[in-house]
Amino acid sequence: MKISLRAGERIYINGAVLRVDRKVSVELVNDVMFLLEGQVMQASDATTALRQLYFIVQLMLMNPTDVRDAAALYAQHHAALCAVCESREMLDGLGAIHELVGATRYFEALKRIRALFPVEQAILAGAAAVSPVEAA
Repeated sequence: MKISLRAGERIYINGAVLRVDRKVSVELVNDVMFLLEGQVMQASDATTALRQLYFIVQLMLMNPTDVRDAAALYAQHHAALCAVCESREMLDGLGAIHELVGATRYFEALKRIRALFPVEQAILAGAAAVSPVEAA
């Protein structure tokens, strides 16, 4: 896999953080876990349940030698999401994500979580549109 990076951009590869000082292309010739800087979520951006799940899986990818605590947190958070979620699309996605995380395919899990962000946003927008008066 060939990856192009801009000057000053970072890439996270198997827990290591690399920053390049000029435009460069990097070819990954074996199987590694990596995350581009633009795909990294800051803790302050983990404002919804699904974004928090993304952040937890991101921690697992960025620090693959010590995933025990993050894996426990992931299991709790994933179970809580599944317990409250009513959307079939969201539940199917959470099931697929759980399989990917179980197979330590964190990058693919992050992609699947990102694909569910619009679904979560629609659910949250729908919940906000129902006022307490309408719900009663």
